[in-house]
Amino acid sequence: MDRIDAMKAFVAVANEGGFTRAADKLNISNQLVSKYVSQLEEHLGVRLLNRTTRRVHLTEEGAQCLQYAQQILESIQDMEGQLGYLQSEAQGLLHISAPVSFSTLHLAPLISDFLQAHPAVRVDLELNDRKVDVVEENYDVALRIGRLQSSSLIAKHIAPIRLVACAAPKYLEQHGTPQTPEDLSPDHYLGYSYMEYDKHKSPLMEALKASSRSQKTSFMCNNGEVLAKAAIAGDGFALQPTFMVGEAIKQGKLKVILPEYEPEPMALYAVYPHRKLLATKLRSFIDFMESYFGSPPYWDEFDQVK
Repeated sequence: MDRIDAMKAFVAVANEGGFTRAADKLNISNQLVSKYVSQLEEHLGVRLLNRTTRRVHLTEEGAQCLQYAQQILESIQDMEGQLGYLQSEAQGLLHISAPVSFSTLHLAPLISDFLQAHPAVRVDLELNDRKVDVVEENYDVALRIGRLQSSSLIAKHIAPIRLVACAAPKYLEQHGTPQTPEDLSPDHYLGYSYMEYDKHKSPLMEALKASSRSQKTSFMCNNGEVLAKAAIAGDGFALQPTFMVGEAIKQGKLKVILPEYEPEPMALYAVYPHRKLLATKLRSFIDFMESYFGSPPYWDEFDQVK
């Protein structure tokens, strides 16, 4: 049995949803596809597919096998590309997951420049603030912001992410500039619904955590861009990443408050499955991102207001 051909046939059946469509995709006979899959099942000693008259369905073992087979075939393709048997340039579809606000503010130019540099690559970008399962949902890479816990995934540091407390000048003129976290008024806090206060040990975070739980906070939202606009309008104070409010601070629409209590920075990471050989398209994208935003990143290029 040729294991590579058997895995190709199995992956095609799983992705196409049937033997006939898989045979058309591979340009071989339906009978040969069925033979390859049966040989693979016999070799592994498990049933990979449940077959019906209309469609095939992956078994639990089949779903696990599909992940491994896709990685193996992709690694082989990448190896051949690196050795010169295929085109050495990055090519193919790159499936990316990224957080909503960061992407709408900063990712579009990066994607555009990357595609110009690698015209054989196609990008499928999905914006979502939930923590996606990179392997199960078949992403090549996910961009995540925060402090990452250990996992079987590889996390590549891309850029630091600072959090600053800020408010509009007119708000500070009306309510005064706080000197300590205890001076912050809970009912003026513009709170981010997904803020993980316990991961940021500082007096400021403790004060904001208490404010969010006091039931006095007048405005909570799960979108940072909305909160930033509310802060610019003078509706209260907010704790926001500088990639979101840096430009407003630079223009004087917002002022940093309590800078000496700024929490330890987080980071933007590129997270991807552990592989000894990365697909050229993925390696090229990660390398491209590493230097794109600058050091420090361009959104931090504003004068600290004290």
